[in-house]
Amino acid sequence: MQEIISYLEENKNRFLLELKEFLAIPSVSTKPENKQEVRRCAEWITAHLTALGMQNTRIHETDGHPLVYSEWLGEPAKPAVLLYGHYDVQPAEPLELWTSPPFEATIRDGNLFGRGATDDKGQTFIHFKALEAYLKTLKKLPVNLKLIIEGEEEIGSPHLAPFIEKHQELLKADLAVISDTPFFAKGVPSICYGLRGIVYMQIEVVGPNRDLHSGSYGGAVHNPIQALAEIMAQLHDRNGRITIPGFYDEVRRLSKKEREAYRQLPWREAKYTKDLGVRQLYGEKGYTALERLWVRPTLDCNGIWGGYTGEGAKTVIPSQASAKISMRLVPDQQPEKIARAFEKFVKKIAPKTIQVSIQCLNLAEPALTSIDSPGVKAAMAALEKGFGKQPLYQREGGSIPVVSHFKKILGLDTVLLGFGLPNENAHAPDEFINLENFFGGMKTTAHFYDELARQINKR
Repeated sequence: MQEIISYLEENKNRFLLELKEFLAIPSVSTKPENKQEVRRCAEWITAHLTALGMQNTRIHETDGHPLVYSEWLGEPAKPAVLLYGHYDVQPAEPLELWTSPPFEATIRDGNLFGRGATDDKGQTFIHFKALEAYLKTLKKLPVNLKLIIEGEEEIGSPHLAPFIEKHQELLKADLAVISDTPFFAKGVPSICYGLRGIVYMQIEVVGPNRDLHSGSYGGAVHNPIQALAEIMAQLHDRNGRITIPGFYDEVRRLSKKEREAYRQLPWREAKYTKDLGVRQLYGEKGYTALERLWVRPTLDCNGIWGGYTGEGAKTVIPSQASAKISMRLVPDQQPEKIARAFEKFVKKIAPKTIQVSIQCLNLAEPALTSIDSPGVKAAMAALEKGFGKQPLYQREGGSIPVVSHFKKILGLDTVLLGFGLPNENAHAPDEFINLENFFGGMKTTAHFYDELARQINKR
């Protein structure tokens, strides 16, 4: 490995220049006017992977933005890894809140600032350079590798699952790896082994057939906003527990090994509370804040509207009111089952004075990779070599839908080998990647592929 690590050290400056070039392409997938820039980014990746020695690199067309596939399959007896990343980025607005232009990557205080620096161009680029180090020095990789780099992650990956379904044989592998998550904290390397799923619902409450004057009709008609608030208030009990019947029936318990691992994390609840600017934390009684964030399901109102919200006064009883509700799920909860239970319960508790309709907007399954799996063991060993300290285990409260696609369609577990930081402003102005993590990530990734070849062969 010394030759690989030396190559990475010797080429640091060039890697930074190349990353800046990559980040300069405004591949904003949500904006129609950026369509050609998104394609240009896919073409940049295709040319770059070809130049560093990857094979069969090509663009796959979709009904939306293109997807890049590449491979190196020179070791038939070795395991195959499927690497996923995305090259599209969030819009940069509001531009006035950026300290430096979002598509002109700038180094300040040991960080590289630019849209996509950490989400996800920078983290995907880390893998590109580790592969380059192998292919330019040893002329081969320690494992077989397949890459899919998509351009629609920031708009929900509408064409990714169909692509995976259609190309199951092409994407056949032993495990998947994604670098699109953060460390637990700066200087605290960690491996994320679990994600929560999501059920996203919308409630619409309809009362009278038109908006009414609150002086003329107030007291005779049930206000839809009040009715909606009454429904919302019944979704949790006094202990913060969700009241939907059967909601917790399939929630997996936290193992002793996991609970002990969480105790090792440098977590201070008082600091977390202060950083958020709240008087005290809230949640399901009987669990720590970390457990509520990672291993317990939740239900939150993400938006509520109805009636008059403009300047001044307007005395009106609205004809309808609506709310958006998200539920974060944990293994082994089933999104479809939870969505049905939510709809049944809301209709049961809804006042008879109004009509209620419910729409399911989005579903994603939770994901969990065993901390004793070969992929996680390889990642832990690689992180220790790359950053010089024992890494820790963590989960994430959010969702990465492609992880469940890989499991459901391809039967693959996913290793979430991320190098970001919690405060790197992903999706916000002044997004950045810490350069210590950037270069340490390259060493870690190089060690990961080497470790993985041995771990899977041990089975």
